[in-house]
Amino acid sequence: MAYTTIDNPAGEYFNIVLWTGNGSNRDITGVGFEPNFTWIKQRNGTFSHVLGNSISGDNKFLVSSSEDAEGTDSDKFRTFVSDGFQVGTHNGVNGTSNTYVGWSWKETATAGFDIVGYTGNGSARTISHSLSAVPSMMIVKSRSSAGKPWGVYHHKNTSAPATDFLSLNNTNATADSSAFWNDTAPTSSVFSVGTSNDVNENGTTYIAYLFAEKQGYSKFGSYTGNGSADGPFTYTGFKPAIVICKKTSSTGDWELYDNKRNGFNGGNVRVYPNANDAPSGTGRLSLLSNGFKITNSSGNLNGSGNSFIYMAFAESPFTSSTGTPVTAR
Repeated sequence: MAYTTIDNPAGEYFNIVLWTGNGSNRDITGVGFEPNFTWIKQRNGTFSHVLGNSISGDNKFLVSSSEDAEGTDSDKFRTFVSDGFQVGTHNGVNGTSNTYVGWSWKETATAGFDIVGYTGNGSARTISHSLSAVPSMMIVKSRSSAGKPWGVYHHKNTSAPATDFLSLNNTNATADSSAFWNDTAPTSSVFSVGTSNDVNENGTTYIAYLFAEKQGYSKFGSYTGNGSADGPFTYTGFKPAIVICKKTSSTGDWELYDNKRNGFNGGNVRVYPNANDAPSGTGRLSLLSNGFKITNSSGNLNGSGNSFIYMAFAESPFTSSTGTPVTAR
């Protein structure tokens, strides 16, 4: 059986681009497709993350480290274009001589990614999606009302993941609440929300990012830390382009690594999705041909006996759709 149906992730469904700011409205190209979701972070400073999506529309953005409502600013994220996206003049996305990274996804059931916009009604309910597969991870944020955290569902977050939630914007350990996902696992056609104002307040608008695993392209799993610099290896079945990890058994930052900002093992630099810090900290995680390995004893990434969840997307599959081994691009 063919290992993957996605031989060229970076040219079709997920890609990373780097740029140096010039202080003028401009298109950032080289993504390889027109994205539906782009996440931007300044690399050489502490400006906040900027997240834009095609449902919210032009000049709209959210901040992964904040409980703020959706902002409107044509100087930040502007719109999507055929080979990337357009940014404005703000120092958080395109300040002169500053450096930036943008992670972009294409919305399609083929790649297991769907964006859903909905309005809360205050009552436990189901909401339709278009994945045609069971979501492995869901990230939900209020658009119209401030003071509400990002709610995260992950199918490996405890033995009963539908009863628990994490928050993308903070360091909290996993917490139990039926008010988030109504203690109901998502299905191939719907996901459930409870009565929490964070995901379903009456009259408040929300955005939900839904991800399903696609063999050879994406993986949403878990691992247990060993507290050693010779940390655990996690098999994904592809060479990751990006890995995002979170300790769930106690407090800890979210950590994001990718193959573009430094691009060599031992030099991969973390980004904190829950904080605005400049990227830092090398020698923590290696991206390998068929997975990733923790190379640091940090309690935040590899605390002994602690539980961690991760999401990963491919640079290239380990085995192609024809069943032949792939030489990583």
